[in-house]
Amino acid sequence: MYIVETYFLAIAFSFITMLCWGSWGNTQKLASKKWRYELFYWDYVIGIVLFSLVVAFTMGSFGSEGRPFLVDLQQVDGKLVRSVLLGGVVFNASNILLSASVSLAGLAVAFPLGVGLALVFGVLNNYLLAPKGDPLVLFLGVLLIVMAIIFNGVASAKRKQGVKSGSNKKGIVLAILAGVLMSFFYRFVAVAMDLENFNNPTPGMMTPYTATVIFSIGILLSNLIFNTLIMKRPFVGEPVTYKQYFSGNFSTHLVGVFGGAIWCLGTAFSYIAAGEAGPAISYGLGQGAPMIAAIWGVFIWKEFKGAASVTHWLLSMMFIFYVAGLALIIISGGN
Repeated sequence: MYIVETYFLAIAFSFITMLCWGSWGNTQKLASKKWRYELFYWDYVIGIVLFSLVVAFTMGSFGSEGRPFLVDLQQVDGKLVRSVLLGGVVFNASNILLSASVSLAGLAVAFPLGVGLALVFGVLNNYLLAPKGDPLVLFLGVLLIVMAIIFNGVASAKRKQGVKSGSNKKGIVLAILAGVLMSFFYRFVAVAMDLENFNNPTPGMMTPYTATVIFSIGILLSNLIFNTLIMKRPFVGEPVTYKQYFSGNFSTHLVGVFGGAIWCLGTAFSYIAAGEAGPAISYGLGQGAPMIAAIWGVFIWKEFKGAASVTHWLLSMMFIFYVAGLALIIISGGN
């Protein structure tokens, strides 16, 4: 299997994670023109599962290092399988809330707030699990991310975009709930991997490729419950049915599957990078995704078009603090 063996390459993988995690939401925006997010989300989950298998049978199976995917899968401890499945369930609950928030409050608001909170709490959780990096520099970077979240929150309150006040407030609440939940999923997965030795993992523990597949199955199984409930009792709009889902055309379904594949690529790369960089740093850099999502939301989707000049100043400060915070998180791992 393929293994990252240098800190520089682990950082590069984590940046790809950040790009993927911050960009998959564009597929939801594209599909939302004629497709409810509850229906989109099924295609998204299917894309995650399919792409996790693609990665497992390619990068996770070729080469002479580590255990190939199928060999690794056969020896995994049942308790660790349950831990990773639980990580998938927790992530899915948080991500459904985040998707609902995107549909209500927009990409530039939901991602920086929800995923930003997940970064803050998640870095702390994962650092306690495997303390790699200078804690002072690491958490100073996290503090700057908190400041970026505050700037984004104030900007979202001031924007004038024709968004209904009630919908925007509900979207913000959902983003906060999503962020708190999302901060916990990574730890359930990281604890099942031998982060100190991907070349020869401890018997019973799993490689990042096996973890990605089991994690995606946890997402799929929980989606049968979570998304079915949301379809019947949506946060906004009328209920939707599986009949509507199966009546969607191929290109619409493909957009959602592509979104899931983008997200899964980022997740797999984050787990692969965790062995060299540590879970706190690989997760923390990946959760720089809100900055990427905000760039899409501001410059491509024009979600703040017509906003007052002070709003643009607040967004500029958000970007500056996010970049500075991410830079410190990178530096912390080199100390």
